[in-house]
Amino acid sequence: MKTKVMFISSEGGHLDELRQLEFNKYDYSLVTEKTETTKFLKDKYGKKLRYLLYGTRRTPVRYFFILLINFFISLYLFILIRPKVIVTTGTHTAVPMCYIGKIFGTKIIWIETYANRTSKTLAGKMVYKIADTFIVQWEEMKELYPKAVYFGTIY
Repeated sequence: MKTKVMFISSEGGHLDELRQLEFNKYDYSLVTEKTETTKFLKDKYGKKLRYLLYGTRRTPVRYFFILLINFFISLYLFILIRPKVIVTTGTHTAVPMCYIGKIFGTKIIWIETYANRTSKTLAGKMVYKIADTFIVQWEEMKELYPKAVYFGTIY
């Protein structure tokens, strides 16, 4: 029996990194934001793909409400999927799901983005303290996240 794993990230580069991982080894679900650039994923992943609303911090008031709505969508998806492990490359889209998962005893694996070599991400800082495994893609990042593990880059 394969382990139930939820792979979750925002769209764009975070999703590109996440998609480098081996999904088929698991009973997986993929969760990302619904945008013009992610609609094509339905053809590849079918019912294993779930969407959250797209939000950006550039519009703070709207972003707050989208984050709140995404929290409830995340709670619904978590109950529906019941993953044993959540794997994410971030960012804000994944934070609520990580906290929901942690409350229910799900293992959290955070992979800090390749794009940051010398500074922490806001989402990474938020999840670092609850992650069961926190992975960095640059050795220098271990200075910022002492409990992190370095496995090299995803690409």
